[in-house]
Amino acid sequence: MPSAPDFPVTDSVREAMAVSLRGCAELLPEADWLRKLARAQATGAPLRIKFGLDPTAPDLHLGHTVVFNKMRQLQDLGHTVIPLIGDFTSMIGDPSGRNSTRPPLTREQIEDNARTYFDQLRLVLDIERAEVRYNSEWSDPLGARGMIQLAARYTVARMMERDDFARRFAANTPISVHEFLYPLMQGYDSVALKCDLELGGTDQKFNLLMGRHLQQEYGQEPQCVLTMPLLEGLDGIEKMSKSKGNYVGITEDANTMYAKVLSISDTLMWRWYELLSFRASAEIAALQREVRDGRNPKDAKVLLAREITERFHGEPATARAARDFELRAAGGIPDEIDEVALAGAPLAIGQLLKQARLAPSTSEALRLVEQGGVRIDGAVVGDKALKVAAGTFVVQVGKRKFARVTLR
Repeated sequence: MPSAPDFPVTDSVREAMAVSLRGCAELLPEADWLRKLARAQATGAPLRIKFGLDPTAPDLHLGHTVVFNKMRQLQDLGHTVIPLIGDFTSMIGDPSGRNSTRPPLTREQIEDNARTYFDQLRLVLDIERAEVRYNSEWSDPLGARGMIQLAARYTVARMMERDDFARRFAANTPISVHEFLYPLMQGYDSVALKCDLELGGTDQKFNLLMGRHLQQEYGQEPQCVLTMPLLEGLDGIEKMSKSKGNYVGITEDANTMYAKVLSISDTLMWRWYELLSFRASAEIAALQREVRDGRNPKDAKVLLAREITERFHGEPATARAARDFELRAAGGIPDEIDEVALAGAPLAIGQLLKQARLAPSTSEALRLVEQGGVRIDGAVVGDKALKVAAGTFVVQVGKRKFARVTLR
């Protein structure tokens, strides 16, 4: 393949490189990406940047948006971002990091999840300027003959270099033949789309490099690879995960999202600024200096909570969330709380909390009473045997759950 001509590396190209590198775990090869950026500026031809999404679950959290944020930054530089919905590859199941074969999804599950992903992507990317694609467009027509020809372009020995495959093989854990197809098909996506750059988490590095290999096999200029780190969750230790309960869902209500962001540690806050904020690096650095010089770190955390909440819920809802948080912190009642009508007075406190959806079960409700975590009109409930008489009152559970209950 003939070498590409060199284009001047201007200050704006260097700035674009700095945007690319911000928060990333690895950019391979950096020199190639710098040349691509210089070429794009000189010729006016935007670069093609892909991120694959297998719609394996319906809801996304802030950890998923780390890569979306990077795509948005590159989109704002004028490049073409391609959110690729893996409706074909989802039927295989990504083996990355797995110690067992992932069960494939049904077509109905994939379609339902893909619609949800698309709606959530709109919250970060400018979808009107993005090139949304589905990999069934070229994977379905490939057929058996094309699949065999594709498989002939990679060896089993190279495939077994993958950590997860190597571990499973060493442990005599079954590896299904179809799992070898996943990285091949992800790599072929880059061939079909003629990508200049592919983004993914650090756990996707093998699959992303497969795209470079196959593009060279098909006579294309190979893409560069940019991996983003996995975001630590609310605990600051484990990666953000719904199963670990340390997540912030991007469809959670504004009050919950705002309060969760404010709950993170001062140390974790700067990590989240780097990976989740759209503020300029210089602005974040200046904020860090102010905190080091004595400014209350809560001020910086409030700015982060406002930015993230406003991104997904808008300014009015964020302002209400901030006001409600301060009211709660001062022991007051938020402006907007759920109105609940119940019958059966007098009603046992455990049943009241369960029926008002302030506790998942009667036993959990009684545990909360025992711990002093339940208030009625501001007074702590200390009696688990309490029967609540008819009337209208504000019930509070913990710091964040409120309901105005009318009991008849």
